[in-house]
Amino acid sequence: MGVRRGARRRATLVLWIVAAIVVAVTAVALSIGDYALSPEALWRTLWGGGERIESYVLFQVRAPRVAMALVAGGALGLAGALLQSLLGNPLASPDLLGISGGSGVTAVFVLLVLGTTGPLLALGAFGGGIAVAGLLLLAGRAQLDGGYRLILAGIGVSFLCAAVINFLMVRAKVEQTQLALLWLTGSLSSTPWWQVVTVAAVVLASIPAVVLCARWLPIVQLGPSTASGLGVRPGVVRVTTVTVAVLLTSVTCAFLGPISFVALCAPAIARPLLGHGAIGIGTSALIGGALLAVADLIAQFGIPGLQVPVGVVTGALGAVFLLCLLATSKGRHL
Repeated sequence: MGVRRGARRRATLVLWIVAAIVVAVTAVALSIGDYALSPEALWRTLWGGGERIESYVLFQVRAPRVAMALVAGGALGLAGALLQSLLGNPLASPDLLGISGGSGVTAVFVLLVLGTTGPLLALGAFGGGIAVAGLLLLAGRAQLDGGYRLILAGIGVSFLCAAVINFLMVRAKVEQTQLALLWLTGSLSSTPWWQVVTVAAVVLASIPAVVLCARWLPIVQLGPSTASGLGVRPGVVRVTTVTVAVLLTSVTCAFLGPISFVALCAPAIARPLLGHGAIGIGTSALIGGALLAVADLIAQFGIPGLQVPVGVVTGALGAVFLLCLLATSKGRHL
């Protein structure tokens, strides 16, 4: 009981610290830019007392972008934590399993072949992600090696998806490929409020399923026989978990493009912070939002006079983080 209380106190403390970091990053992101806002002006404008230009800059330019970074990063953190807990493997993420690649193929097909965007793009991205997830589930249903073969299969699917995307890109017009390339890189620029509301609605709608998965997954990890004896159906848990992870990943891909490494890094950071072997789904969501918001700040202001897509920053930082993680593990389980 004492160990359990200590773990709960530590988890609560970590949640509060990460939440404070999220608030600080949000305040910085809303304040800096070509039209800087002092803390007093930011607070006044948030409560409706600012000038017209301050209100426009805050609520129409910066707030949607910051809100999308937090919501989308949180969704990716949730998806990564669910997949890693399901497979018992710290390398499991929508990126490495090919789910993002499947969403990318169908989204690029909608952009370049059908020539449309909007809801059809979101539906196409979700359909591609769920198709890849179903294929991987069928390929790895009998694997008992911690999911490594499933991850290798996902890497193979990712290469196949990349080949299909390249084929579609070289056959399209230059104007169309520029739009598709920006989407494939991943960007938060020109984010309208309706996209933020759509992603937030999907995340909120998935929370009941996430809570159920968080309760079931520790039991499923005990083994199919034990889980069945405790009244939990492993097949239902597996399908539910993958569907929720694909939904969260695909809805972010539909509007932002395939943002890489956030879903992998957020649970990897949450795990040592919690310190008791748990994935920490809620903590992973907060860390994912903070990571994407910080990456967007670096994308906007890291190089003076040049803004880069946020996917470039997350890819670079994520690759360095993964190499450091592998270098410092020294053969231990990550």
